[in-house]
Amino acid sequence: MKNIFTLFLLTISVLALAQTDSTKTSTEAEPSKDATTTLPDMTLKSIDGEEVNLMDYGTNEKLTIISFWATWCKPCIKELKNVNELMEDWEDDYNVEVVAISVDDSRNTARVKPMVSGLGWDFEVLLDPNGDVQRAMNVANPPVTFLVDQLGNIVYTHTGYVEGDEYELEEHMKELVE
Repeated sequence: MKNIFTLFLLTISVLALAQTDSTKTSTEAEPSKDATTTLPDMTLKSIDGEEVNLMDYGTNEKLTIISFWATWCKPCIKELKNVNELMEDWEDDYNVEVVAISVDDSRNTARVKPMVSGLGWDFEVLLDPNGDVQRAMNVANPPVTFLVDQLGNIVYTHTGYVEGDEYELEEHMKELVE
């Protein structure tokens, strides 16, 4: 009886581990009842205090990279630094724009603008201090990056960041403009 119970626990553990491993990598955005496939119709403020409707990015005939980040997230900052370095070429080659959405809470939003200015980021930065857009787009923890096509459809999603992920993102942009 003890061996059967041990075998049962081992089987459950292996199945749980297999499920966990299959969800760790980047994924193509696929429609499901829980997944967002288009940008939500929600308004955020930019770091300059202007109101911006997120849905407008999906209707301007550009590819849009939306990156959820936070001032305390080192991988987020590294990713956006690398994207910023490639931005000028990407604008020319793929007609792309970048929107970085800070998920810093209301206590930390005052840190966002000085950090962005200090890093010299040349793209739109929006604030989501209450996490409304973060929840609407099913973002658990940053960094999470979305690629939105010219029609406003989310066509690629990537969670986490390791050096070089920006080139995988670029490959998906190439596919959309060819």
